[in-house]
Amino acid sequence: MKKVPRFHVISTGRQSTKELVHTISAIHPYVDVIHLREKAKTAAELVHIIEELKHYQVPLSKIVINDRADVAHAMKVRGVHLAYHSLSPDQVKKSFSSLLVGRSVHSVEEARLAEKQGADYVFYGHVYPSQSKKGQPPRGIFSLEEVVKSVSIPVIAIGGIEHERISQIKQTGAYGIAVMSGIVLAENPAEEAKRYQNF
Repeated sequence: MKKVPRFHVISTGRQSTKELVHTISAIHPYVDVIHLREKAKTAAELVHIIEELKHYQVPLSKIVINDRADVAHAMKVRGVHLAYHSLSPDQVKKSFSSLLVGRSVHSVEEARLAEKQGADYVFYGHVYPSQSKKGQPPRGIFSLEEVVKSVSIPVIAIGGIEHERISQIKQTGAYGIAVMSGIVLAENPAEEAKRYQNF
């Protein structure tokens, strides 16, 4: 069983490569893993970002790439995070057995399916109102608890996760948290990341 990180930070796709590399190099000492969620970037652009991060001594073991299992495998990073439109976890593991494989889910049924297909963990959300899901009602803390109880793999809470909500999230039995713009687009990302430490 691969060790699943507890504190995930996700890029927004809204920063330039230079800004993104600067932000990640500042926060990596305070977080467990950083997801490159850069949907508009090509494989070559993702490789360039990872090469830049290596230059700034960001450990490859702290990098997860969204959707692109091929890039994750080629660059020897920690893992890949899958969306509903991605390959299934078992398909990825068949070809890239070294990768940590996560999946985003939005219901108990999806969480159970992800577990059955061999996902190492799931993201569930959005739990609270979120900047990235404007106008969409949050799924709430009780549905998070339902998902946690329905699977035996780690469940990571995502969506509107502010540090004052951490104790509430812990009470659901969630394994960890994922934060996006609250850290990446903060005025001082490193200081903000420190406030979430020790989930």
